[in-house]
Amino acid sequence: MSKPLTPQELHNLAMNHVGKDLEARGFEFIAVNSKLKKHPQFVCIDKNKQYFFVIVRAVILPDNPNNYDVVWMESFKKHAREKDAKVLYAGVGLGNPDNEKSPIYLNEEYLLEYNGIQVLETNLN
Repeated sequence: MSKPLTPQELHNLAMNHVGKDLEARGFEFIAVNSKLKKHPQFVCIDKNKQYFFVIVRAVILPDNPNNYDVVWMESFKKHAREKDAKVLYAGVGLGNPDNEKSPIYLNEEYLLEYNGIQVLETNLN
């Protein structure tokens, strides 16, 4: 019998995809936090020593992985400004390829919707 992934396992799966993308873009990892609802998930620096806080959000398809809580994100951007960091957002949609109402199972194929990393402006309007 196949085992459905837990919310934490789904989050870890999304983080693996985003982590590989960050690595391919040349970021160096300073800290990684894979616990659900703990932000940021990644603290990275680029070759210019600029800090980046990366938010990873896993959603179940057909929910849109590019949507996030704008009000919460404003408070997070404030925190990033205080630390002289930039904010990156990575939404990852995951789904069962056979039926969108079915869970995603351990060691089985899954759908992935990942449009890459979005840079979120932290400047005050």
